Amino acid sequence: MQQVLLWSERLDKVLTVIYCIKELTEGKMAQPLAFEYVYTFKNGLVKKIRLDLDRDSLSLQRERRPDPPLWTLLNHKRCGNCPLNVHEHAYCPVALNFTDIAEQFRDMVSHEEVVVTVTTEERTYTRETTVQQGLSPLIGIIMTTSGCPVLEHLKPMVRFHLPFASLDETVFRMVSMYLLVQYYRHQDGKRAEWRLDGLTKVYAEVGIVNRDFANRLRDAAKKDANLNALVNLDCFASMVPLVADDTLKAIRPYFSAYL
Repeated sequence: MQQVLLWSERLDKVLTVIYCIKELTEGKMAQPLAFEYVYTFKNGLVKKIRLDLDRDSLSLQRERRPDPPLWTLLNHKRCGNCPLNVHEHAYCPVALNFTDIAEQFRDMVSHEEVVVTVTTEERTYTRETTVQQGLSPLIGIIMTTSGCPVLEHLKPMVRFHLPFASLDETVFRMVSMYLLVQYYRHQDGKRAEWRLDGLTKVYAEVGIVNRDFANRLRDAAKKDANLNALVNLDCFASMVPLVADDTLKAIRPYFSAYL
């Protein structure tokens, strides 16, 4: 009888834990996925930027200005590989979402020192760096979640956002994401590609967008912080396919238990 009571108590505890987890998860899923960037400058100036994403689609949710500037028009220095129809999209979706941030940093120089604190659901990151380095990961989120068909290929990485990632970390995450895509395609009965040729093509298209959007961004900046942050992001992205094979060879011994 005592053993029955003991098991009954354990079952009650397990059910209580399951109920609590269910309540927390359902409440969490009802809220947007949030990222907060705080820039603290040496002169005491603090800039806080919060990005809310739809949890299912990872689409950026931002209120757009009723009077967007001319540089946000789709046909204004349009990206060479942009597939959007100007009759359906009068404005570049990335430019629209980037307008307010571009204006906040338009008078700043890229090499100014700043402490950047990034808060996600799981943890907080802090780094003392330059404005351009601190803006790059924020720009990366905005560009991939704003509805650009080319940059959407990188959107899954936003869910597991890692600010200030090293090149090796970026290669690992990007290749992992790409191979997971192939797994999903295989499960759906579609052709899966287990080489990285497709990933190289994705980054080639992303590079065109980064470079052409930089030309657009020149019309939104008085100084170079915004522009150099994007250039830095593009340089980093351009390196990924170039070093991917060497990086994968270097970390291969880590997987010896599987090989």
